[in-house]
Amino acid sequence: MASPVTVRTLMEMKKQGRKIAALTAYDFPFAQMADEAGIHVLLVGDSLGMVVQGEATTLGVTMDQMIYHTRMVARAAKTAMVVGDMPFMSYQVSMPEALSNAGRFLKESNAAAVKLEGGAAVADKIHAMTEVGIPVLAHIGLTPQSVHQFGGFRVQRDHDRLMEDARQVESAGAFAVVLEGIPADISGDITRNLTIPTIGIGAGLPCDGQILVCHDMLGISSGHVPKFVKQYAQLREDATAGLRNYLDEVQNGTFPDKSHSY
Repeated sequence: MASPVTVRTLMEMKKQGRKIAALTAYDFPFAQMADEAGIHVLLVGDSLGMVVQGEATTLGVTMDQMIYHTRMVARAAKTAMVVGDMPFMSYQVSMPEALSNAGRFLKESNAAAVKLEGGAAVADKIHAMTEVGIPVLAHIGLTPQSVHQFGGFRVQRDHDRLMEDARQVESAGAFAVVLEGIPADISGDITRNLTIPTIGIGAGLPCDGQILVCHDMLGISSGHVPKFVKQYAQLREDATAGLRNYLDEVQNGTFPDKSHSY
């Protein structure tokens, strides 16, 4: 079995030019499949509010919900590094509350690290967490918790602000940074100027790694598919076809047959 992925593993991968493959996961079965496939990082994103709960934004997700889902993912992961998303207003209010919630997250979920959205504005929180031994994955660019401030899910193009955010989170001690919704030329500049890995989602090829929402890339989600998503399977179609076959066989009396009866 491969060695577990750690912060040091990701740093070595950047140095060696080896790309990092990350995915979201929200439960035991999907985390187990991703882990068995060799995915390096499993992020239990607060995107579960939209992907699993059917909400329009991530803002309503609670700490209890994040811990519940992260525990399931951590139980499944044998080699992948598990990172849990700090939900909206769990770290923005005050330093003591941010540290308390981050510590609780690691203790109760068995995650290896937490993720914080924001750049310079949360650098002090990142620094405080890393100082007490809590690894932090930063997240800049299109940060979904700021969707109302941005006026929607919009590509972020302010080169100087994004570069400054990236430098601030690196200086604060983040072990890596997610770049979301950023043009490839800007993400390339950021990646070349940082010593920590960059993990892109809608940020182009130059990043040190990539992350996608598992339900998007496996063709499970319905509705709009973002431009940056490549669908590697069509599980929604396959599952719906199987469900219809089951319905038909129950209604026409061909299931269960003798081979499925005692």
